[in-house]
Amino acid sequence: MPHLIELDVSHNEINGFFNFKPPKYLKVVNFAYNRISKMKDLSAYQALAVLILDNNNLSEIQGLEKCRSLIHLSLANNKITELKGLANLPIKTLCLSGNLIQNVSGLENIKTLHNLDLQNNKIQSLRGMENHDLLEMINLQNNQIMQFGELEFLQDLPILRVLNLVQNPVQEHADYWLSVIFLLPKLTMLDKKKVQIEEKVAAMNKYDPPPEVIAAQDHITHIMYSMLQPQKIFDSTLPSLDTPYPMLVLTGPQACGKRELAHRLCREFSDFFAYGVSHTTRQPYLGEENGRDYHYVSPEVFEAMISLGKFIETVTYNGNYYGLSRDAVELVAGDGLACCVHMELEGVRSLKNSYFEPRYILLIPLDKEEYERRLRRRGLYSRSQINTAVSRVDTYIKMNQDYPGYFDTVINSDDVDEAYKTLSQLLREYLGLSEDSSTTGDVDLTSHKARPGSVRWTPVEPKNRGSPSGMMVSKISSPAAKNGFSDSSTKNYSARVQAKLSAQKTMVEEASIQRRQQAAREALQGKTPSAYTSLFKRHSETAPAHLGPRQKFPDSASYTSMLPTGSNITQDRSFPPASPDSSSESRASSGLSMLSSAGAFSSEESPPASSPSLELQKGLQGALESLGIAGLGLELEKLNDEQNSSSTPGTPRPISEGALGEKTEINISLASPRVTTLPPRPGTNTKPILPPIPSGRKMADV
Repeated sequence: MPHLIELDVSHNEINGFFNFKPPKYLKVVNFAYNRISKMKDLSAYQALAVLILDNNNLSEIQGLEKCRSLIHLSLANNKITELKGLANLPIKTLCLSGNLIQNVSGLENIKTLHNLDLQNNKIQSLRGMENHDLLEMINLQNNQIMQFGELEFLQDLPILRVLNLVQNPVQEHADYWLSVIFLLPKLTMLDKKKVQIEEKVAAMNKYDPPPEVIAAQDHITHIMYSMLQPQKIFDSTLPSLDTPYPMLVLTGPQACGKRELAHRLCREFSDFFAYGVSHTTRQPYLGEENGRDYHYVSPEVFEAMISLGKFIETVTYNGNYYGLSRDAVELVAGDGLACCVHMELEGVRSLKNSYFEPRYILLIPLDKEEYERRLRRRGLYSRSQINTAVSRVDTYIKMNQDYPGYFDTVINSDDVDEAYKTLSQLLREYLGLSEDSSTTGDVDLTSHKARPGSVRWTPVEPKNRGSPSGMMVSKISSPAAKNGFSDSSTKNYSARVQAKLSAQKTMVEEASIQRRQQAAREALQGKTPSAYTSLFKRHSETAPAHLGPRQKFPDSASYTSMLPTGSNITQDRSFPPASPDSSSESRASSGLSMLSSAGAFSSEESPPASSPSLELQKGLQGALESLGIAGLGLELEKLNDEQNSSSTPGTPRPISEGALGEKTEINISLASPRVTTLPPRPGTNTKPILPPIPSGRKMADV
């Protein structure tokens, strides 16, 4: 058979190996399940592409050195102990399962390998599998791989997608699944299961989280622990709905001069800034003072403070903890000053997740050689610490380039004195101060534009210390926009990205939010809530009948509960009581407006019964007053008296000309109205109760 291409003699009792003259075009040969114990030289079979020798008695691989067309070789379930005789072969699929192989050191020279099956062996090390750029699938089921370190030999395989480690001791490790996915992130199948994209993200966030994830986890940790503590109102919370607490953050690499500049700035602008002292677990350097530069604590104390929710942000740098405590900010905020702090880039990332909106100034040494010499002259850092600090300069520069606006301004700190001159001039222009008045003039650090002499943040009087902010807020302007020192809230990259990713609100939701914010602003300013707010108060009741139109209404503080519960009100302010000398028109207008709404007042005892005409009169009175027609209180009271004494209660009567201020006649019918009830809803036994008509919605016939 000189033209034979494929030969299958499996499941026989053949002892010999190719005991025939080789056909010229033979490509596929299957000798599986026979009794072959030794391989012979197959150099004469130049066209041989597939060779299957499964389930024989072979103990050594030999005779294949000149088979230049062999791409598939299967030697499963034999007695092979070493991988030899396969050098420089173009094999793409190699099956050696069910043998006695303990290592794979003989695979280095098979550069074309795609699929490798080594299950049911005794392999303990994977050294030798590196540098296989075409390897896509590896089956290592039922072997002796114990350590994750062995998987490092597979990390550089660029297109490895399928890996099977079932029945290996390494599976007994905690977090085995995520650990393997983290070491080999390109896998799509692991242990015969599909790898999900969520699992890859979880593995990355667990073992090598990006800086943004670390900052978010730090923020979540402090929020969680702080919520477990007794809650109170802080001086650094929002002093108003539109004004955040002012903070200045100096950031930059280690020993760039940010702490020195912060101290100098707080000394020069002592009427505006105070230094926020952070905590650290490192030992104090020569010349540093506890409580002035840092609060030096032990790691145990620092971790206990984290558990008690004391910190706003924490970072780990050079093996030491650093953190800004809430008490440090509150101590400054309680004095009516802006807080000036310094921190590394990791702290900035964490702080940007909080409700604070500081101004961030980046101090960066552009001359790396001079910066390195400065670190060496201080004699406080090791060689590795110096190299780390110098390398982080590029990190800060890249952050500023990749995220424009992440820092409000950048100052070169090669010369600390020149850097402070730039920083001081920047703050003078921003605060609206002249060269010789660094501690005069009043400013608001939360506004863009400044004008000298405006109101600044000042401590409140002792009687107002219960205020959430503990300060008064000014509204000024600043020429800082032309200096690039713009509002950080508009440059907060994370906030803008989150806003884009969040779901868009509907028009109804936007309108509801605007109404709640407006109600909160009116509450802070001491204004009376609108009729709309009163209309939708829960469990509404009508006003007592004995409460006449000219009678003085209760203090407006009694109906502050009508404000929406979701309003972000940060100050404990009540509505001002009605003054005795206030005009009757204003009292009637506000009172009747409340009466016409959904029951702003309640009574402990049930009100006396009243006729429908009297109730209608009250509703009409509130409707007319809400439309701006003043002076109807007395006229409607006379109308009521005449109605009660009249024998024909349904007769319309004109209102006098003086009540309206012009020749306008309004006929008001006080006859008993026709009551129309709606049928009950299907499936209910109760009749629907309609809310009262709000003021301004309907009027009597004119």
